[in-house]
Amino acid sequence: MISDEEIEEYLNGGISALHDPKLLLGCREAAKLLLLKVRQGRKIRIIGDYDIDGVNASYILYQGIRECGGEVDFEIPDRMKDGYGLNLHLIKLALEEGVDTVITCDNGIAAADEIAYAKEHGLTVIVTDHHEPLYEDGEEGGGERHYRLPPADVLVNPKQPGCPYPYKKLCGAAVAWKVVCELYRTAGIPEEKAFRFLAFAAFATVGDVMDLDGENRIIVKEGLKLLRKTDNPGMLALIRANGLAPDDITSYHIGYVLGPCINAGGRLDTARRSMKLLLAGTYDEAQMLAQELKELNDLRKELTQKAVDEAVRIIEQEGYEDDRVLVVYLPDCHESIAGIVAGRIRERYYRPTFIVTDAAQSAKGSGRSTENYSMFDEMVKCADLFLKFGGHPMAAGFSLEKERIPEMRRRLNENCTLSEEDMSEKVTIDVPMPIDYISEPLIEEFSVLEPFGKGNEKPLFAEAHLRLLNARILGKQKNVLKLRVMNPAGAVMDALYFGDPLEMREYLEEKYGKTRVQELFWGRGEGLELDVTYYPSVNEYMGRKSLQIVVKNYR
Repeated sequence: MISDEEIEEYLNGGISALHDPKLLLGCREAAKLLLLKVRQGRKIRIIGDYDIDGVNASYILYQGIRECGGEVDFEIPDRMKDGYGLNLHLIKLALEEGVDTVITCDNGIAAADEIAYAKEHGLTVIVTDHHEPLYEDGEEGGGERHYRLPPADVLVNPKQPGCPYPYKKLCGAAVAWKVVCELYRTAGIPEEKAFRFLAFAAFATVGDVMDLDGENRIIVKEGLKLLRKTDNPGMLALIRANGLAPDDITSYHIGYVLGPCINAGGRLDTARRSMKLLLAGTYDEAQMLAQELKELNDLRKELTQKAVDEAVRIIEQEGYEDDRVLVVYLPDCHESIAGIVAGRIRERYYRPTFIVTDAAQSAKGSGRSTENYSMFDEMVKCADLFLKFGGHPMAAGFSLEKERIPEMRRRLNENCTLSEEDMSEKVTIDVPMPIDYISEPLIEEFSVLEPFGKGNEKPLFAEAHLRLLNARILGKQKNVLKLRVMNPAGAVMDALYFGDPLEMREYLEEKYGKTRVQELFWGRGEGLELDVTYYPSVNEYMGRKSLQIVVKNYR
């Protein structure tokens, strides 16, 4: 049962509804320790991660500590050379370069051995993270969990045992932002100054695909307001390089346009390029960096499609049809895009998916899960398989010896309890609504439900027996299908489908035959119908507005 208070927070929750950083176990201690090191003139190093969350978290900590007068720099692991998170190479480098204090962000919770080494050699270590702590179950898989926490001086993570923080789903950048808020408060700097970083916490929350409920929803809603008014040269340049204006930015643009550009640096080059963009001092410098990141992201899209095509071939030609958990070995896939490929395959077959690639000394991979399969928990059951792993219920990263890949596939499937029903995607329709009901005022009313994303999906409407009048495939990547449809009441409207246009065309050909579908693409559709789920939107082109629907599912 949803309470009136929860409804009020959902619709109208603002900055005042955010939880006090002091409630985060270790946050006050981290702020006090950081401020002590700042005042002592000690060298502080941030060690982040190479994805959108890690880059934004590193930016927030770097700018926040600098504003307090700290001597601070940062290191972001190289995906190919270093792998994920804190490692001995980065610790030894910090020791060689006279670093006194290491603060992690978006990593560290699983680095017990590495942090033990750092402590043995005199480093002060503060961990800020949001990932699940490593644990072992009690005897025979029952009883109390035994957590293996790193021996850091301070640990800040809402998921650590004993943390009273009321909301556990913060991303790494949001945890870093909470630490900076408390640091400013401790240093006597007006806490409101830390709110300029809220846009970057919101950017990471959407980009890291966190649930947009509770506090995350407020962070994103308020952060988007700030993002639309940003004076950060790098963010402005990235927005404009993608043909957008700041006022246009929604959670969709972060998730599917801007965020992938930030991630592209860490995938195909180095995340320092993305960090450099956010730290750019002039718009001219930022403009060049933003264009480079956009070009890297375009290349990433091409590589991803090739890898997805190869994964589909393997699954459908090499006996994977009975697997409830897909473990696909793609030796030629660039390891940086393994997670994206896993996500695409998960969407296609609706089952947990691990994509494994070749690395220098071993195999590495990424997994993406379905809602009813906790990827991290299932990997814990097979922990002996992996050289290293970490993650959360919906996603994970790992490394293992190449010869153990078949064993990984076998054991994950043997342990899997998913039923056939669990592996069938369920489409929940909010309201059956004819398209002639759609109007601009109605679409404006739906805006109160934004921002949309994981955990707060757009309302889904449906109508049956839409006649297809014509069709054409659009986009540089040929990844958009535009249909002209008419409903039984005679309302005519454009319909856009952002899935796989060729797959929809093949579906129609199976049902109606190639000749009739060819005529549809020639603009002479006759007697072709679809049932669809959709979300209504307004298309604006050259100052003119028109109603359209965005198709989510069809049959």
